[in-house]
Amino acid sequence: MKQYKKPIVVAEIGCNHKGELELAKELILLAKFCGADYAKFQKRNPKELLTEEQYYAPHPNEMHAYGKTYGEHREFLEFTAKQHGELKEFCEKNGIGYATSVWDITSAKEIAELNPDFIKIPSACNNNFEMLEYLIKNYKGYIQISLGMTTKAEETEILALFEKFYSAKDRLILFSCTSGYPVAFEDVSMLEIDRLKDSYNDRVKEFGFSGHHLGIAIDIAAYTLGARWIERHFTKDRTWKGTDHAASLEAPGLSKLVRDLNAAFKSLTYKRTEILEVEKIQRDKLKYRKK
Repeated sequence: MKQYKKPIVVAEIGCNHKGELELAKELILLAKFCGADYAKFQKRNPKELLTEEQYYAPHPNEMHAYGKTYGEHREFLEFTAKQHGELKEFCEKNGIGYATSVWDITSAKEIAELNPDFIKIPSACNNNFEMLEYLIKNYKGYIQISLGMTTKAEETEILALFEKFYSAKDRLILFSCTSGYPVAFEDVSMLEIDRLKDSYNDRVKEFGFSGHHLGIAIDIAAYTLGARWIERHFTKDRTWKGTDHAASLEAPGLSKLVRDLNAAFKSLTYKRTEILEVEKIQRDKLKYRKK
């Protein structure tokens, strides 16, 4: 018989803090107020992550740029390891989990030192096997991996790398994801969750859904299909400068998402008895009786 666990909601603040530590803290408090379980950020070392050509190229969307080059833009939005430690402490003080996506091995090392409950690997770098192996060997928490823009052959390589060292069922959480901002409903490809479950249910710990679509209806479907972890980008104002804001939820949307996921969780049960207590009065009043 199916049994659902309580959904876990991750508010992906990412770089929506616009490089401002106090705004990041404000977003943490907003995420907590909305009922999210985790506030998640991103950590990059731009000079390690980008080629020289990428670093010195102009931002592809000038109106959202925080620097003259893409590298300067990325540097502007980065917090130091010390600042991430401060954000983690702030989260813990305010009763919400802290987590971060890491994009390169330097960032992976810095965040692993903070020992959060989980570290997320974005779709863009889930084939950085040097970084994955470092985390497998040196970090003891859950490792979450998004599978946007990833082939089935690459999925197989990821699983093989984990299982080279231990059972991935202990620590690996796979996320269904389409890498677009925002994503049209026909490209969400929700049944990928079923495919992942059919392929890896006995080999990984749990499944998640990282959504970049509009609205919140799709997330409820993802949870019903078996994605326990629901991750959505989160901002205070979707019109702010920055490429992720348009595909993010504001506070009212995140609050409704948490409400609806918890309602779905309560409803996804079997009847406790053949006739529930709430039905008895209606049965006595309405049930057909032979004359």
